[in-house]
Parts: sequence; structure tokens; C-alpha cells
Amino acid sequence: MKNPAQSDSRTLIGIDPGKNTGIAIYRDGALCELHTLSPDMIEALLVRVRPDLVVYEDSRQQSHVFSRGVSARATLKIARNVGEIDMLCRQIEDMCRRHGLDSLGVSPLRKGAKVDAGRFAQITDWTARSNQHERDAAMVAHPYRRADLGKIRPAIKSGSGEGRKPTAPAW
Repeated sequence: MKNPAQSDSRTLIGIDPGKNTGIAIYRDGALCELHTLSPDMIEALLVRVRPDLVVYEDSRQQSHVFSRGVSARATLKIARNVGEIDMLCRQIEDMCRRHGLDSLGVSPLRKGAKVDAGRFAQITDWTARSNQHERDAAMVAHPYRRADLGKIRPAIKSGSGEGRKPTAPAW
């Protein structure tokens, strides 16, 4: 975590893990940057930005897979994709721990439904181009952009590897 004496500003990164990983960067509560990266670029971004908190959509927190009405072949593909995302979530946690960054996993259900560009602009004031991965990354971090980190500390996995399973925000 950043030394509070370094700056009064706070940086938060939201991550929507996947083959096309969505990244959102908030500074002092305002959405400043959106990116789509390959998973192998995440660690370099974390090292460069050194956010106060990394919030990522954590598929491991949701036990069910939505496979109603699809073929067995499609169900297997969904299972493989979910397994890849689960692995990426573990890697994000490990990256944060290695670099002393606090992280918070949020279930897909808690993140909420996908939003289109128009609704996204209303929520975040972001009017530039964005794709669904970037919007998902922004929305997973949006509730925490101005949160008092001290109040949600029990839910945060600290960069030292300490911390408990995330619970509902305490504000």
C-alpha cells in the first residue's frame, strides 16, 4: 500500500479478468482510464500504477454456472472458461501479494448486471469509447472508489497475505 505521506490522492484499479482483461483506473474517485489488456500485461500495470486497492471480479465467489438449456458440449466449454478465469483470479491475488498491494475480490453477482455505454456514461461520467470488458472493470470497482478503506479493511486481502474472505462493504 502507498505511504499516506506520499500523496493525498488515492488510486484504485478495477479488473474484469479474461482473455481480454478489462482495466479501469480511478483517481480520487473519478474514472480516469480504461484499457483492455492480455492477462500477461496485468502485473506490469500493477507495478507501474501501484494502486491503493485492486478490486477484481472474482468468479470463485459464485458457485453456480449458468448452463440451463445448453448442450453438454457448450456446458463443458463454459466450465473450461470458468476454470481459466478462476486461475486468473488466483494469479491476480498472487501478483498483489507479491507487490504489497491490497486486493478485494467481488462476486459477479455483487458486481451487478452489464451496462451499455449510455448507462455507463450516466453512472461514471465517462463519455469516451469503451467496451464491455472495460465497463465491467469500472463497475466492479465503482462502489469502492470513495470508500473509507479503514471501514472495509476486514474484507481486503492485504499485500502481506493477511485478510479474510470479502464481505459486504461496511458503509
